[in-house]
Amino acid sequence: MKKFLAAILSAGLLLTGCGGGEKTSSDEKTFTYGTVAYGVAMENVGTNPHESYSGWSTIRYGIGETLFKFNEHMELEPWLAESFEQVDDFTVKIKINNAATFSNGKKVDGAAVKACLENLIATHDRAPRDLKISSIEADGQFVMIKSFEKVPALLNYLSDPYGCIVDVEAGVKDNIVIGTGPYKAVKVTDTQIDLVANENYWGAVKPKMNKVVVKSITDGDTLTMAMQNGELDAVQGLPYSSLQLFKNNDYKISQTNTSRVYQAAFNFKTPALQDLNVRKAVSMAIDKENFCKVLLNGNGTPAIGAFPANLTFGGDKVHAVSYDLDGAKKLLADLGWSDSDNDGYVDKDGKNLELRWLTYTSRQELPLLAEAAQASLKQIGIKLNVNATDNYKTFLKSGDYDIFSKAIVTTPTGDGEYYFTSHIVPGAVDNAGFYDSEQISALENELHNTYGADKRSELVIKMSQQVLDDCALIYASHLRMSFVMKPNVEGFKAHPSDYYEITAELDKK
Repeated sequence: MKKFLAAILSAGLLLTGCGGGEKTSSDEKTFTYGTVAYGVAMENVGTNPHESYSGWSTIRYGIGETLFKFNEHMELEPWLAESFEQVDDFTVKIKINNAATFSNGKKVDGAAVKACLENLIATHDRAPRDLKISSIEADGQFVMIKSFEKVPALLNYLSDPYGCIVDVEAGVKDNIVIGTGPYKAVKVTDTQIDLVANENYWGAVKPKMNKVVVKSITDGDTLTMAMQNGELDAVQGLPYSSLQLFKNNDYKISQTNTSRVYQAAFNFKTPALQDLNVRKAVSMAIDKENFCKVLLNGNGTPAIGAFPANLTFGGDKVHAVSYDLDGAKKLLADLGWSDSDNDGYVDKDGKNLELRWLTYTSRQELPLLAEAAQASLKQIGIKLNVNATDNYKTFLKSGDYDIFSKAIVTTPTGDGEYYFTSHIVPGAVDNAGFYDSEQISALENELHNTYGADKRSELVIKMSQQVLDDCALIYASHLRMSFVMKPNVEGFKAHPSDYYEITAELDKK
């Protein structure tokens, strides 16, 4: 039956034109890539980095590049930029690599970068708030960027995918921009991007593929079968249950831990959760090791804090409560919670300790985490009602939840401040738990005015530990990203940033 279904699927994909429906000559090399990470739901269709999250597609698929990029430790390295000088607390001077060119042959100079960044802050929804740019000056291969307040992480923010440098004078035609990457888009739809090699690529390594086809395949079973049938050269986002099918010599797998964390925020407006020891008991009941090993089939790493251990301010620098069901039971008992009516749940003043767990289904790991939490909390006498819905924003707005679980990339810019300003500080747009800490506010104020990676890392570690001491959130797991590919594919490697996928190093032997 599986072979029969695979044959049907294969025929269907061929009819719809896997690889863009083009016949390639024997001397052309085409790379066909299936992914769950491109599509309308992700707000990243198109290639214009100045629209929503489309910059992720610009940079992932080799169309655009930023001034700086992140290495495997999420540390900044020059890319389109050759060097920089921190002139003062509000001004940075950046020298553009003299060799850099756009795919149309136009030179990338200070004026082109200035025009691109000015368009970015005029049209993008997040960039102005991050960059806080007051003026940009261009002089030859230099750009001088001034901010109206201190932005110690400015270069990190400029390395966000929205910071891809594109030729804004060339405009956007059919969702296609002119970038500087090893490949250029020739056709873009909501479900597919067709690319060809950039003959004007300025990098030392030239693109090895003639064509690249990126296909959005959001159904896990369809993605699995297409890879098994040989219709794809590589895939990203396979269901964990399917990943086991490719752990043999017929395929290669590249994996890395990312900063995407699966977290659960306690709602501090819930009376029972205003008690630190109740939050601590719930936290102690979450079996992170079992969640990663069993439910995620080993494709996650147990999290301590918001950041993975491969960062300088990562989870190995902080400590959280350990999994301890007996300890959790004792904490609740000491608070007067007991199962007085023998219904299996602890109660006090005639009311059971009952909590509402809100999450969504578009991330396959989140419903699994909710189920695991529900089973674990039952063992300590807490009744957990799970609401897994992609309409979760309605419940967030109405406040109909006690714990909200989500997946979040905590360091998209390689700097820890982003996570705290977006999720932790009082009033942050994604502070779903209404967590309010004077210590966090004071440390964030200090962090916001501190330059130097080492000093900033020290403050991020202190802030991370404060969140854990307050048991404000539960950090369950960091995503282990997996790329599955045919054995002849080379130069296709998972990166902790979740940015760089199609690169000049990509090849098929």
